Amino acid sequence: MKFLDEAKIYLKSGNGGPGSVSFRREKYIEYGGPDGGNGGRGGHVIIRASDKNNTLIDFRYQQHFKAQNGTGGMGKNRTGKNGDDCIIIVPIGTQVLDEDKDTVLHDFTEVGEELVFLKGGDGGHGNAHYKSSTNQAPRKSTPGWPGQEIAIWLRLKLIADVGLLGKPNAGKSSFLSVVSNARPKVADYPFTTLHPNLGVVKLFDEKEIVIADIPGLIEGAHEGSGLGTRFLGHVERTKVLLHLVDITQNEPAEAYEMIRNELREYGAGLAKKPEIVALTKCDGIDEDMRAFIAEEFRKKTHITPLVISSIAGIGIDTLKRELEKHIFRSEPDSLDKDDFLDENRHSDQTDT
Repeated sequence: MKFLDEAKIYLKSGNGGPGSVSFRREKYIEYGGPDGGNGGRGGHVIIRASDKNNTLIDFRYQQHFKAQNGTGGMGKNRTGKNGDDCIIIVPIGTQVLDEDKDTVLHDFTEVGEELVFLKGGDGGHGNAHYKSSTNQAPRKSTPGWPGQEIAIWLRLKLIADVGLLGKPNAGKSSFLSVVSNARPKVADYPFTTLHPNLGVVKLFDEKEIVIADIPGLIEGAHEGSGLGTRFLGHVERTKVLLHLVDITQNEPAEAYEMIRNELREYGAGLAKKPEIVALTKCDGIDEDMRAFIAEEFRKKTHITPLVISSIAGIGIDTLKRELEKHIFRSEPDSLDKDDFLDENRHSDQTDT
C-alpha cells in the first residue's frame, strides 16, 4: 500500500426535499382540506476515525463526496424520506484543515471518533403546514433547503509510541526491520526511505509498542532542504524520540547536534520530548574503538549513548528495555495497609 499523508477533498451534504401541495380527495368528503407532506432532510456528511489503515491513499482516487438528497413530500401527509448520510473513514491521527491549509477544523485522535461535518438541508414544508383557521386551503409549499458545500484538506500525523530520527543512512530502516515485522526498503545509499513506515515491536512481558520511521533529515531541512520537514509532523504525537547516529561517520556528535537543531527550528515541542540516543553500525569497528567513540560523544553532548548493531543484534535488547522504561513508566507505589492505618490514626488525633 502506498503512503499518502495529505489529500484535498470536496464535500457536499444533501439538499432537503421539497414540500408537497396536495388536497384530500375522497368520495363523499366534500371538504377534504390540504394534506401535502413535508420534504425529507438531506443526508449529512460524517467523518469517522478508524484504525483499519494508516494512509490517505484512498483519497487519491476519490476526491468528491456527496450525501444523498432528501425526497419530496407527498399527499396524505406523507413526509419524504431523509437522504442517506455520506460517511468518510479516515485514519486516526488525521487533521481536517480549511482550504487555506492553515486552520485546523478538527483533529481525530481516537478510534471511532466521528463528527457531523456538514449538515444536510432541511426539507421544505408542504401545504398542510400552512393550514390555519383563516387559510383553510393553502396552495403554498417551500422547496428544500440546500445542503452545504466545502473543500477541505486532510493531513495525517501518525500516532506512534516512538519516533525514529536520524540522518540518511543512519540505520533506521535496518533497525525497524530487525525489531518488528515491518519491511522497509534497506539500501546503502541516502534517502532510501521516502515515506514514513510503521512497525509494531514486541517488548518484554507481552508488551507492544508502535515505532514510526520517518525519512532522513539533512541540514536545512526546516527550510525545505532534502525532503524538508514534511514528515516531522508524524513524530509530533510520539511519547519518546529514538535518535540513531551512525558510529562509523567522522563526527557522530556533530551529526547529532545537526538533527537537534532541526528539531528546535521546526518547533511543535519536538526538541523537548524525551529522547534515547543510540550509536548504530557498531559491528563495523572493534570494541575498544566503540568505547572510545561513545566516550567522546558523551563528552561533547553530555549524553551517554547506547551502542547497537541491528545486523549483529548487539545492544538491541538493552535498547528495547530503555524504550519500555520510557513508555511504560511505573506509577507511584500505593500505600500499603500499615501506612494507610497510620495515616488514619494521625488524622483522627488531629481532629480531636
